[in-house]
Amino acid sequence: MSKIAAETRAIQCLAWLAQNEELLPVFLGSTGASIDDLKARAGEPDFLGSVLDFLMMDDAWVVEVCDAHGWAYPELAAARAQLPGGEAVHWT
Repeated sequence: MSKIAAETRAIQCLAWLAQNEELLPVFLGSTGASIDDLKARAGEPDFLGSVLDFLMMDDAWVVEVCDAHGWAYPELAAARAQLPGGEAVHWT
């Protein structure tokens, strides 16, 4: 997946999250972000990476967002890998 495609997927995830009345407050509470932050930082790759990190914390959230967009489930991880901080960690 290209960086542009990854950013597009992450923006779509952010839009989905912003419309999710149940999950949005959880995201805001866990990240310390505000609604104004969502608007101001929506195009920042670092922030978009945090959106994907949050969604990938729970398999049910991955399923929900991917099903809503018609994506294969591994697409979130592929998108995350292309954004800052998403590189594979090598512990050896």
